[in-house]
Amino acid sequence: MKNEDLDLSNYNYNVPNKLIAQTPTINRQDSKLFIVDRTSGNFYHKNFSDIVEYFNRQDCIILNETKVVPSRIFGKKVSGGKVELLFLDPCQNEKEYNVLIKPFIGIGKKIYFQKGYECEILSKEENGKTLVKFNKSDILAFLQEYGLMPLPPYIDRKNGLAITMSDFDKERYQTVYAKNVGAIAAPTAGLHFTGETLNFLKNKGVNIAKLTLHVGWGTFKPITSNNLSNHNMLPEKFVLDKENAQIINNSIKDNKKVVAVGTTCTRAIESIANFTGFVENGKTFIKDFSGETSIFIYPGYTFKVINTLLTNLHLPKSTPLMMASAFSSRTLMLKAYEEAINKEYRFFSYGDSMLIL
Repeated sequence: MKNEDLDLSNYNYNVPNKLIAQTPTINRQDSKLFIVDRTSGNFYHKNFSDIVEYFNRQDCIILNETKVVPSRIFGKKVSGGKVELLFLDPCQNEKEYNVLIKPFIGIGKKIYFQKGYECEILSKEENGKTLVKFNKSDILAFLQEYGLMPLPPYIDRKNGLAITMSDFDKERYQTVYAKNVGAIAAPTAGLHFTGETLNFLKNKGVNIAKLTLHVGWGTFKPITSNNLSNHNMLPEKFVLDKENAQIINNSIKDNKKVVAVGTTCTRAIESIANFTGFVENGKTFIKDFSGETSIFIYPGYTFKVINTLLTNLHLPKSTPLMMASAFSSRTLMLKAYEEAINKEYRFFSYGDSMLIL
């Protein structure tokens, strides 16, 4: 690792607004696929449906089965003014919740919602996290009915678009294999898969392993220190069972590709390797595990399990960009991003895909 790899400003780049995807491709598998070969430094430009060409029998692809909660909701102040809440942990079965509020209206104030739901603001931390208490329980069911998908702010859903496009976003800001409710952001690398693509891979003999990491605020919370070593990730819950750990271990044993679909899968697997990993014949194997991870992967990190990464094109100065840079190198990744801009790839959550070999 070089000293410049720890400097936040060295992960900056400029992407034209026209390349920030506001909607996904009509068909999931029709997005572009940018291939980065770490060994040669070569780039190749494909369609996502071509991904099956890069995997063979006994390779392992790891999917994150987390399911996004429509955890963004609008309420009203006593005066009738609109207030927006984003739930940071929408699946807890209580009346008190941590949220982000915009605009903040003051401790002791109340916000009013549909069906007689209301909440009182109890406290606020410096980072903006706010504790509120509801007058009713079963908030998750309430969010499933009235909530909006927590799309990132660079996706424009102003002037009523959030509501008119709500059903569309509830389908497309969700992987086809989403199963376990709990995330407040999608594992976007998986948005390109269709059931058909997954079946092609299975028929080719590729093994599919599954885990769950509930993507939280920590994944997209901005870095405030210019020195990466000073940044602390917020914890996110994850689980990998014994059956899927064995699927992954079989591919490790046979020297096959172990492919993380997204930075969330990578964080889970590499955390599990740190918690439970054991070495045999120079290879690191893992055991089933559940817990929380606050691992922050940036250049200088040594990957223990993952040897192939499928990801999207990420925001400047973001932790996922730093992980991709750790997996390849910062210079190679920024060179790839420059190429992606020149080739007019679509960026960020609803954008195109990148496979780092």
